[in-house]
Amino acid sequence: MRAVVQRVTSSNVKVDGNIVGSIGEGLNVLIGISKNDTLEDLKYIRDKVINLRIFHDENDKMNLSILDLKGQLLVISQFTLYGDCRKGRRPNFMEAKGGEEAKELYEEFIKLLNESGLKVETGEFGADMKVEINNDGPVTILLDSTKSF
Repeated sequence: MRAVVQRVTSSNVKVDGNIVGSIGEGLNVLIGISKNDTLEDLKYIRDKVINLRIFHDENDKMNLSILDLKGQLLVISQFTLYGDCRKGRRPNFMEAKGGEEAKELYEEFIKLLNESGLKVETGEFGADMKVEINNDGPVTILLDSTKSF
């Protein structure tokens, strides 16, 4: 599983012109699910996301997590995180899990995040979405459950 985690002042996602998810201060989390992901991958990424110390403390040091702030999460599925561009010019998405299996893991990931007690908003799995991200910093962190980077 891969995630692009962005510290935001606000973020929202629209489907067909309608906002389906919106947050204030918190994290915008784009997630990609690979064909090999299991529940353990979801738990690993969930734990990283909610415990990343990327918010400023009283000394202006990145020392606080989203849990410390009781911030908000906007989670959006994005299979393109598994686009392999090493050959040619068209990305290969063979490593991305598709269809109902990917949707089930996405929904399980949301459920795991909800257990943290934080406000969790989402996009719509498989929809054409327009995402507005007001990146704070900017702070952007890449996560991969296989620890390939």
